[in-house]
Amino acid sequence: MQRTVLLAKIHNCTLTGANINYVGSISIDEMLLEKAGILPYEQVQVVNVANGERFITYAITAPANSGIIELNGAAARLGIVGDRLIIMAYGQFSLEELKHYSPTVVIVDEKNRLLEVRHYDDLLSKV
Repeated sequence: MQRTVLLAKIHNCTLTGANINYVGSISIDEMLLEKAGILPYEQVQVVNVANGERFITYAITAPANSGIIELNGAAARLGIVGDRLIIMAYGQFSLEELKHYSPTVVIVDEKNRLLEVRHYDDLLSKV
């Protein structure tokens, strides 16, 4: 049996742009993607803390250390610049894999600068 578990998240980042004319996706500072372990074109769930919107799209890279978090295409209608977002990726794991796994959480400031990278090691005690 496979379980769907949080793989990584970028917590409380700030939306810096919305481009309705782009084909789709969410642009994310490349350094933040790397720190979280989220791959370009990987499916992500985005939660807009300001308005409660939740949607699924895919991540694309914005220039490293730019602080860019931008909604593109139809998703651009689901937030405005300044909204706080949580961006999450999930993975499929067997119970055996979960014994040696911990999700990665990237904490940023209001300008999307890296503050801390956390690992939720307490998951291991639950399996």
